[in-house]
Amino acid sequence: MKVIGFCGLPGSGKSTALESVNDLGVVVNMGDVIRNEAIKKNIEITDENLGYLAKTMRIHGGDDIIAKECVNLIEGTPSDVIFVDGIRSSDELDVFRKHWKFPLVFIKTDDKNRYQRIKERARKDDSNSVFDIKKREEREIGFGLLELIQRADYIVNNNSTIKDLKRRIRKLIKKLIKNYSSL
Repeated sequence: MKVIGFCGLPGSGKSTALESVNDLGVVVNMGDVIRNEAIKKNIEITDENLGYLAKTMRIHGGDDIIAKECVNLIEGTPSDVIFVDGIRSSDELDVFRKHWKFPLVFIKTDDKNRYQRIKERARKDDSNSVFDIKKREEREIGFGLLELIQRADYIVNNNSTIKDLKRRIRKLIKKLIKNYSSL
C-alpha cells in the first residue's frame, strides 16, 4: 500500500490539490474523523465546535488520536494508493510513518490568497470573518502544523492558478507512486 500525506494551513489548497489525483487513489480526510465524531455526539458542525472537539479528542486520547483513527480507516480501504488530507502535527506524522513510508506534501499559500479562498468556498465549517479565520489558523498552528514545514518531503507553492496547482501536484504524485518503493 502506498500512503501519501498532504498538509497546509486552512485555505492553502489541499482539497483542490487532491481533486487532481482522486482518480489515482482514495482520499482519507483527517477532518472527517472529527466531523464523524461530531455527528455521533449530535454536535452541530461549525468551525468552533469542530475545533473544540478536536482539542477534546487530543486531550483525552493523546495528540495522535486522530491519526490512529485514520490508520484504522486506511487499513480497511481497498485501494493500493491512499492520500491522507489534513495532517496537523508531528505526532500525527510519526503515527503514519510507523506504518508506511509516507511522503508528506506541504501546500504553502500566502495569507491573502488563503483568506480569500476560505471566504469563496463557503464550506459549512468555515467562517467569513478574518478574525475567525485567524483564530482557526492559530488553533491549527497550536496543534503543531508549522513544524510540518520542516518535516515535509515536498513543499508546493500555491500562489498561482488552480490549473497550475493541479498540474504540478498530479506530476509530483505520479512520480511518487511510481518510485514509492525506492523512497
